[in-house]
Amino acid sequence: MAGRTLASARVRPAGEGARPAAKAGPYHGPVARFQRPIRALAALPAPVRWLSLPLGLLACSALLFQSWGTWQPPLTATAPTGAVAGYCQALEKALPGAIEGHQRTTPDPSPYVAVWNSAPRTVLRCGVPRPKALRDVKNQESTGPNVNDVQWLLEKDGHGGYRFTVTLRLAYVEVSVPANAYPNYSDPLSSVSDAVKATVPDLSGQLGGTDDPSS
Repeated sequence: MAGRTLASARVRPAGEGARPAAKAGPYHGPVARFQRPIRALAALPAPVRWLSLPLGLLACSALLFQSWGTWQPPLTATAPTGAVAGYCQALEKALPGAIEGHQRTTPDPSPYVAVWNSAPRTVLRCGVPRPKALRDVKNQESTGPNVNDVQWLLEKDGHGGYRFTVTLRLAYVEVSVPANAYPNYSDPLSSVSDAVKATVPDLSGQLGGTDDPSS
């Protein structure tokens, strides 16, 4: 029995069924696209190769810095309703034609959004939702900038600039002031505050009132 088993058994040639050995030579697949640049780099003189990495990192850093410096506030339209829509429409008509020498663009992106052509641009949006930061009691009690009797909540925009929101009026008005747009980040608030005060009532429903709690 053992002899028949051995005789009938098929002898598999050495290496049959095994994974073929890797081919020597040029790279294949995704790695192949880097083969030519690697060869070109290897052909350069040693001093040039040593400088290539720092120069590449410097170029990447410059691109990142440029991207950060040119970030623009979004022009996302709001959709206020009822009395808030009326306040916002009145505010849009009362806003200044220029802020610190930067002209207001026309036409407005929407009836509730205004833009001034600072670099980067300054954007006002009326009728925005209640800022999430106000969920924190500490932020509700903190004293942000009060400009011309209008109280503002101050937040960083995540790109080196600031976002201001009117808090003690019957409509939330947001002003985005990106980095490097003005010598002082609060420069746009003076003329905008005057327009807000004249068109958006305070919490008691009065126009022209003050948001200064000390008064």
